[in-house]
Amino acid sequence: MPIVRPCSRCLRLWLLGLLSALSASAAPPDSTETRHFAIEVAGIRVGTMTARRQPLPDRTLLYTLNSDVKVNLLVYRLHVSYTVRSVFRDGMLVSSIVNAHTNRGDFSSRTEWKDDHYDIVAEQFRHTRRATEPRRIDFTLTTVFFAEPKGRSQLYSEYFGDYFAVTRPSTGRYLTRLADREDEYVYENGQLKKIIKKNSLKNFIIRPVR
Repeated sequence: MPIVRPCSRCLRLWLLGLLSALSASAAPPDSTETRHFAIEVAGIRVGTMTARRQPLPDRTLLYTLNSDVKVNLLVYRLHVSYTVRSVFRDGMLVSSIVNAHTNRGDFSSRTEWKDDHYDIVAEQFRHTRRATEPRRIDFTLTTVFFAEPKGRSQLYSEYFGDYFAVTRPSTGRYLTRLADREDEYVYENGQLKKIIKKNSLKNFIIRPVR
């Protein structure tokens, strides 16, 4: 029986295709998402917020949130700059660090998975919490910038180290509450369109900008 030898051109094409496939599988896709927001009080822009979701190796996602706000009213003065850095692996929160710098002092929060529970330490202005949590966290107030919290009854806040209760009064509208703090999230076609952070003096409105 005659031996059929592949032509050299076919062999080169096959090798090139194989190398291309190997290169594509080895290089992670550049699919980092960044979303920018303006923060307003009474129609006046008082700050900015940037949310970012970045894929990392080993089925890991890094979420970061940076916010800077300056408000100067007759009886109300506020300056807050804070950063949230949350790491998810296989869909579960494994660590989160929050650093806040304000005109009333510097504060921080930390959430860390320890084999079978989270260690939680939150020391923010007028809010302190130290606790352990055995339940695995897969959705937080940082991830809501990228995904609508459909079917959720609770959302974990990295900033406060505690859960906000969630209700949905209408389609695409979610109310979150923790003690006397209440916020509202509004979505259209799965995209975050507005956050209303309720304040006794004036509400803060957060809107996406291009």
